[in-house]
Amino acid sequence: MNTSTKAFDGSVEPENTREWVRHLAKYRDPKLFRSLLELAATAGPFLALWALAWWSMSISYWLTFAVALVNGIFVVRLFIIQHDCGHSSYFKNRTSGDWVGRVLGVFTVTPYDVWKRAHGIHHSTSGNLDRRELGDIDTITVDEYKALSRVGRFKYRFYRNPVVLFLIGPSYIFLLTNRLPMGMMKAGAKYWVSALGTNAAILALLSIIVYLGGWMPLLLIFLPSTIMGATIGVWLFYVQHQFEATYWDRDEDWDLHTAALHGSSHYVLPEPLQWLTGNIGIHHVHHIYARIPFYRLKEVLRDFPVLKDAQRLTIRESLSCVKLQLWDEKRRELLTFRRMKEIYG
Repeated sequence: MNTSTKAFDGSVEPENTREWVRHLAKYRDPKLFRSLLELAATAGPFLALWALAWWSMSISYWLTFAVALVNGIFVVRLFIIQHDCGHSSYFKNRTSGDWVGRVLGVFTVTPYDVWKRAHGIHHSTSGNLDRRELGDIDTITVDEYKALSRVGRFKYRFYRNPVVLFLIGPSYIFLLTNRLPMGMMKAGAKYWVSALGTNAAILALLSIIVYLGGWMPLLLIFLPSTIMGATIGVWLFYVQHQFEATYWDRDEDWDLHTAALHGSSHYVLPEPLQWLTGNIGIHHVHHIYARIPFYRLKEVLRDFPVLKDAQRLTIRESLSCVKLQLWDEKRRELLTFRRMKEIYG
């Protein structure tokens, strides 16, 4: 019997990964009140912590710095809402979602329309070895690495070094490369307007802050919270796709839905962290059906237990993912440099 005609109670996985799209379509509709509530529950604490950090400058700069670091997690949550706006999953009215996303892009220092296109490319090519494009962590195969020159190997090892990936890289991306429509320089005026318009809004906002409080709020509040948010965001994105049994295939064998389900992890976080990160750890469900609002992803796991157990990755297990650097096409797994050397010499 064809799977499309079978009753599906969520206890078993459909024979065809494309069937998930049909089963999850009922979760796609956003709820206006819930969307507004989540926005308020994120923007409110973000602004409150900004105010608390500003007030604390009269007591201790170290306290200010600490509060700003805590606020980094609400920068992440603002980004998650911006992310859902980019998928047209946060509001039924796409125009409203786009403008909310553009405003949030000022606070996440991310030009919305540029990011939206890059992220769309990521979703449409994730796991495709022949289409490693914008919006991904650079990953090469064992054979590609072995074919590199010494300089090429050094560059790749440098890029994949945890210090570069998780400490230097996030600041470089969000503070510097986001200032231009990187990868879309010739894609049209829309992306230049997005990047430069966001820059102008950020500059205006920071100018007001300097006028009211001098340079210290920028150094002690804006930069620490932004960099912390960027670092957390890059870490989350990394573990969502860079795990040992992830999915990569050449174009002729690559399948969008298989890549979505098997190439994205279920990052199991404690409930408070799951809320603070907008359920983005339920990433395999998000990739299967990106139009589901982040606050409805837990409904999917509740109704489909088989998805709750798929690609589970705990915090402890995620730490070992840092050492994974090369995709082995023969073994179909991510390897460390050391493991690659043990196997292939």
